[in-house]
Amino acid sequence: MKTDDLVMMLAAGAGAVEPGATARRYAAALGWGAFGATLLMAIVLGVRPDLAEAARLPMFWVKLVFPACLAAGALYAAARLSRPGVQLGRVPAALAAPVLAMWLLAALVLATATAGEREELIFGGTWNACPLSVALLSLPLFVAALWAMKGLAPTRLALAGAAAGLLAGSVGALIYALHCPEMEAPFLAIWYLLGMLIPIAAGALIGPRLLRW
Repeated sequence: MKTDDLVMMLAAGAGAVEPGATARRYAAALGWGAFGATLLMAIVLGVRPDLAEAARLPMFWVKLVFPACLAAGALYAAARLSRPGVQLGRVPAALAAPVLAMWLLAALVLATATAGEREELIFGGTWNACPLSVALLSLPLFVAALWAMKGLAPTRLALAGAAAGLLAGSVGALIYALHCPEMEAPFLAIWYLLGMLIPIAAGALIGPRLLRW
């Protein structure tokens, strides 16, 4: 049986989906998930005390733009994967672009640093807490994103779960940046990305179970 025929058979007799349902569900998921992550960050970790001074530095904005770009791509991917038969198109390339850009910047920073500086650039002072903190802050949006998907019609469940995990992880990293004192590109390229990979892996594993319809 062809894929199109299978989709039509599954959809037969189903009620009409309200126009804008995808946008509404993801708007609600983003709103509540980001609110929960921000509240969690403020209670558990706290906002960095020198945030106003840090905001004057270019790397502070690079640290925000990196996960923000991934969040935008992940939201688009998640929305498309929530509907049967919709292709991702250029979404993988759009997601790879900020990662490659950060890796290139990190490589440039390491290449111009002395041997004694490189360890500090990579590990900073919080490398052991960063990935788990990003994963922790991703939890509210992870739950919200899976809720948004569950009410739609995803068919590639592992991939859809991974997209929900990336959306949650990138927003979690964006909010964690308001606490994190690190601003070196090698640190961000490794530990922030590792923190985002935790909910991605979790989403890919539990997506086929939770998103089944």
